[in-house]
Amino acid sequence: MQHSQADIIKMLNSSGEDLTALYANAEKVREENVGGQVYLRGIIEFSNYCKRDCNYCGIARSNSKVHRYRMTEAEILEECKKFSADKIGTVVLQSGEDAYFTKEIMADLIRRIKTETKLAITLSVGERDEDTYRAWKAAGMDRYLLRFETSDMDLFNSCHPDDDFSERIECLHSLKRLGVQTGSGFMIGLPDETIGQLANDILFCTRLDLEMIGVGPFIPNDETVFGGTKNAFESEVYFKVIAILRLLNPRAHIPATTAFDAIMKNGRDLALQRGANVFMPNCTPQKYRRDYQLYPGKPCLDESSEQCFNCVGSRMSRIGRIIGTGRGDAIKQG
Repeated sequence: MQHSQADIIKMLNSSGEDLTALYANAEKVREENVGGQVYLRGIIEFSNYCKRDCNYCGIARSNSKVHRYRMTEAEILEECKKFSADKIGTVVLQSGEDAYFTKEIMADLIRRIKTETKLAITLSVGERDEDTYRAWKAAGMDRYLLRFETSDMDLFNSCHPDDDFSERIECLHSLKRLGVQTGSGFMIGLPDETIGQLANDILFCTRLDLEMIGVGPFIPNDETVFGGTKNAFESEVYFKVIAILRLLNPRAHIPATTAFDAIMKNGRDLALQRGANVFMPNCTPQKYRRDYQLYPGKPCLDESSEQCFNCVGSRMSRIGRIIGTGRGDAIKQG
């Protein structure tokens, strides 16, 4: 069924019985299409160096208050080897756009992880050319995550003074041409965003035909240009977006992203009860975690990876879900 912008706006404005029905329908679609398992993706935030100067991001190039770090390839590999393959089948290697990690260096790291573990590998390291993506896929990269953040040109330009929307979207097309499981998504509630623009983001994301869709609320960071602003929407809208994305993308993986916990205690639990099916525990070494804060209020900064895993188990039990086994590959086309 094709949905119009007006359809999406109506759902985003739902309340009362209509809102209850929206969440119930999203959970029904989630159960029927991706089941009750919650797949874990262990995130390693391996570098906070970034060449970009995005106006919302705490590790933007011009932020002189950030203590910069870069994990060695040996450190990254060692963390990957700690994963319990029966519970966490995927590592997400995430960083700023760090020029140190060239095509060759990253390809070698991917090969080493593939040789010494059974993990699926997701990279989230920004915009690269198609030849680089091709080399990484050949080395063993399984998935790639690159959010477009907003599909509105004016909003995109206000967020990204040194980036180009068409180039970012071409990266996503390159990844899909190469057969890489591709993820993208957007921020909810950028300064002055309208409900119509948000509806368009949902539709644009759906048209991209993604294997994974990651969204989260915009959280103002006082160390950025957008410090002092506020989210354009009230918090219930964040969860409505998750539910609507599930209805429009029944078989996509949709994570309960960390930012949901930053804005509300157990926010990720609520996202998992409104259509999401992926959880990403932080596996970054504890000594680096405080230096990788894109937004304030990020949870789990003082926990070890083991403590994070134990917490995930408790959370899943509390909401009646089970942890998925295996790699948790894309199923939307199955």
